[in-house]
Amino acid sequence: MDVIFFITLYLIGINLTGFFIMGYDKWKAKKHAWRVPEATLFIIAIIGGSIGSILGMHLFRHKTRHWYFLYGLPAILILQLALVFLLYHSPIQFQIL
Repeated sequence: MDVIFFITLYLIGINLTGFFIMGYDKWKAKKHAWRVPEATLFIIAIIGGSIGSILGMHLFRHKTRHWYFLYGLPAILILQLALVFLLYHSPIQFQIL
């Protein structure tokens, strides 16, 4: 199998995780129950789930009053896109088995 296939599969999975974790945390907030730590929400975004986390944040209207989520998650996404762009246009050839 191709490496791009596994990377795509990982990104789909982590973005779905970010999306559903935002919904789950919102549901827990309404129930006044134990919540998902904010650090966990950011870690999921940092390891590749930023698009799913942003979509979940806006769809579930969760964490939209917190400036560090409102600006932090898009900033993470922009940094990730910039990293992909720089790696793609890098003069270094990446050899994958």
